[in-house]
Amino acid sequence: MEPQLLHNVIDSVATVVIRHPAKRNAMTAAMWGSLPPLLETLAADPEVRALVLTGAGATFCAGADISTLRESPSTAQRLAVAAEEALAAFPKPTLAAVRGHCVGGGAQLAAACDLRFAEEGARFGVTPAKLGIVYPASATRRLVSLVGPATAKYLLFSGELIDTPRALRTGLVDEVLPEGQLDKRVAEFTRILTSRSQLTQAAAKEFANGRADREAHWGERARESGDAAEGVAAFLERRAPHFTWSVSTSG
Repeated sequence: MEPQLLHNVIDSVATVVIRHPAKRNAMTAAMWGSLPPLLETLAADPEVRALVLTGAGATFCAGADISTLRESPSTAQRLAVAAEEALAAFPKPTLAAVRGHCVGGGAQLAAACDLRFAEEGARFGVTPAKLGIVYPASATRRLVSLVGPATAKYLLFSGELIDTPRALRTGLVDEVLPEGQLDKRVAEFTRILTSRSQLTQAAAKEFANGRADREAHWGERARESGDAAEGVAAFLERRAPHFTWSVSTSG
């Protein structure tokens, strides 16, 4: 099978799978280029309430396919940054489910997700110093926001890989699961995400990402949506809420 991004939507969760088994799921130029339009389609789908990014088999993503860097490093980096930014801008919750190696461009994609769950034994690295590449400013800032300046410098300066305990301790990942438990935990957590208010999630995502000029916008959406009234009523009636506001249909 050709290197590609696979996807499906099940129970309101879109799963995007990085598949390039010959090169440990390394991202080709075509794969980088296909991610933004795929994300745009999934963001517009009212059935989709959350997104999981993962790798096929036992590896998340070994980074960019090095052959693409030989052909045109600047083009490869431009495509990678566009994919990263599209993932970071996805308006619904995103979660990277990581097994095995999550290195270079793979770590760049994982960092662009809202959350990262990893299986024990996963390894993380940011490796441009091994290739003499200047890591993009946007990716550097995102990494610093996750792990702080000291750990970001350790990763960027050395290109060394770190294990899951250190990734968890530094904030690079949010949960570490025993071998064989990652899929179960991701399914459980995404069920929680899809049951919550998209309005709350969308506003919180913007605010957490640093946008400070949309408080009035979200206040107006809250007044229009009816989600708060539904949430309070459901709590008092001891039932599950049925939130109706949707990112995909809000315009």
